[in-house]
Amino acid sequence: MNAIVDPEGPKLAVLPSNPAPEGMRAGYFTTPDKVRLRYATFPKTAGAAKGTVCLVQGRTEYIEKYFETIGDFQKRGFAVATLDWRGQGGSDRLIGNRRLGYVRDFNDYWVDLQAFHANILLPDCPAPYYLVGHSMGGLVSLIAATRDRMMFDRVFLSAPMVGLGSQPLSFGGMAAVADVVSFLGLGRMPVGRAADEVPSEKGFPGNPLTSDLRRYMITVDTWRERPDLVIGKPTFRWAAAAMHAMADAARDAFPAAIRVPVLMLAAARDEVVSTNWTEQLGLRMRTGRHMVIPAARHELFMETDAIRAQVLAAFDAFITEQSS
Repeated sequence: MNAIVDPEGPKLAVLPSNPAPEGMRAGYFTTPDKVRLRYATFPKTAGAAKGTVCLVQGRTEYIEKYFETIGDFQKRGFAVATLDWRGQGGSDRLIGNRRLGYVRDFNDYWVDLQAFHANILLPDCPAPYYLVGHSMGGLVSLIAATRDRMMFDRVFLSAPMVGLGSQPLSFGGMAAVADVVSFLGLGRMPVGRAADEVPSEKGFPGNPLTSDLRRYMITVDTWRERPDLVIGKPTFRWAAAAMHAMADAARDAFPAAIRVPVLMLAAARDEVVSTNWTEQLGLRMRTGRHMVIPAARHELFMETDAIRAQVLAAFDAFITEQSS
């Protein structure tokens, strides 16, 4: 597999409130199933070289949202490489309605990550490689950790999407319902909660994502500037794929299959994914553990300075500790 890179690179949204990190290089690569994905790489900016952070995002997210966090990693001596998953950000959208989240199967995200590792990380980025994933990207990261223990040295997760709260059925039951809806030809119809609506300034009070207005407004301002990056509600097919993936993660064999050191951070005030499910999985892992960040909402990297300081301190301690 060879990366297909636009010499000029994709045009990333750089705003006065959200400047680009130093040394940004952006491009496209194509997966084995012919989906074009947007990516960006960033060199370290300080300290001794420590390898590369591979940063994978949550549902609806995009490269520019993590500019500040990328800069934090650069200052710690890490190069950073990140991509937009298929169906969101600046990567190929998969259905006609660009604003709906769609994927056929979560294994397709695994295809994206494998292709990114082969096309971008291995040839262009210094080893060792550390996988950092948020929410949906956290679940994909855990799937990767069960399938290839050699790709990444360590896995650091922010509010991984391993379970949801207040479901009327089990994950398997919910997946079966969504499968039936998709089979009836409605797989591309939207489904979701109020939290899945496109954010606006008036929606900040009581929002489930972050208690930091400035960081919340980065998404609002970016999507106003670049409406082509917007994703709103997921589709029934995406929901079916997600429920199947969470059902797999709930099985007894899943944590036993993870052979890479993992640290999962859960948000104490998370209303998007279930902190309880993260805690349960952390207790069942042989090579992993979990921490709960007090007062935090779902988007740990987009939270207040005090909360982000805890997150980055946990990252520093975990990445630099000696493997047992």
